[in-house]
Amino acid sequence: MASKRAVSRSLLLVIATAVLVRPFCCAVDAPTPAANQTRPPALFVFGDSIVDPGNNNALTTLIRCNFPPYGQDFPGHSATGRFSNGRVPSDILASRLGIKEYLPAYLGTQLSDFDLLTGVSFASGGCGFDPLTAELVSVLTMDNQLDLFKEYKEKLKRITGARRAGEIVATSVYMVVTGTDDLANTYFTTPFRRDYDLESYIEFVVRCASDFIKKLYGQGARRINVAGAPPIGCVPSQRTNAGGLERDCVPLYNQASVVLNAALEKEIKRLNGSAELPGSVLKYIDLYTPLLDMIQRPGAYGFDVTNRGCCGTGVFEVTMTCNRYTAHPCRDPSKFLFWDTYHLTERGYELLLEQIINRYGL
Repeated sequence: MASKRAVSRSLLLVIATAVLVRPFCCAVDAPTPAANQTRPPALFVFGDSIVDPGNNNALTTLIRCNFPPYGQDFPGHSATGRFSNGRVPSDILASRLGIKEYLPAYLGTQLSDFDLLTGVSFASGGCGFDPLTAELVSVLTMDNQLDLFKEYKEKLKRITGARRAGEIVATSVYMVVTGTDDLANTYFTTPFRRDYDLESYIEFVVRCASDFIKKLYGQGARRINVAGAPPIGCVPSQRTNAGGLERDCVPLYNQASVVLNAALEKEIKRLNGSAELPGSVLKYIDLYTPLLDMIQRPGAYGFDVTNRGCCGTGVFEVTMTCNRYTAHPCRDPSKFLFWDTYHLTERGYELLLEQIINRYGL
């Protein structure tokens, strides 16, 4: 379909190699967080299961985890719907920003005025920038999440008045974390987007991401951080699916992440502060490099295991198959980078976020 636009395999390898060898800790464009940086009034999060604290609990979908052993290390050992043993990145970021300790789900929870004033997550596990990704598993698309944000703004106006609500929306921090499932699930696992070659599908996903950023800006957001894809080929589930008998990392999947990230970063830089989005402060957040380093050098981070999850055998268990009846968790999740075959442990997320916050000063 798009052979003229297809990137050669050799170019894919060149781009992948360039990213793989760039040390995250030494990036020259790393800004230093200001010591007297004003605390934002709220944090708003959109995306997938990495930052879904339980919105899927309110949906009729199999992509959910509001049962043990999920949440075993969350306060009260509560399975809130977070896809981990404890806190997820949205919680950790809210805490590090000094806003609150936990960022609640917008759906399915009793939200106080404080909750609404200080931010929520609209994220839905299983979604992507491609709307088909969410539709295939009956979860919220990114546009669905944006509709909930519009609904949220009306509630905020009733609490604070229109003027203050507008100020909160304009000065808060926004995180967008999705796109992994577009590649890992929709493109590589199902046949539904095979009318695209890989490069044209990545172009389509980036267009969807760009459209979402513009729509979010149109709703008043200005400080928008957009995370790139992780090294998908090294996630335990993809090692199992396509890594052969040894469950090695899958080079093609990692290369796809690299190409997607390069295109996404370029588009974010183009939009940032542009005439199209005046006053915007957009940041691309590199997840790929620090997470790959954690996978390849586990001892440097205190991990023993990075090629399988803590739940059950660690090679296929996720969501419904990671349960108290058939998949007992490992004894010490802190020694595992991954909790299940898709998602990190709380400690994994903490160490990942520490690197990201140190680099970008969110």
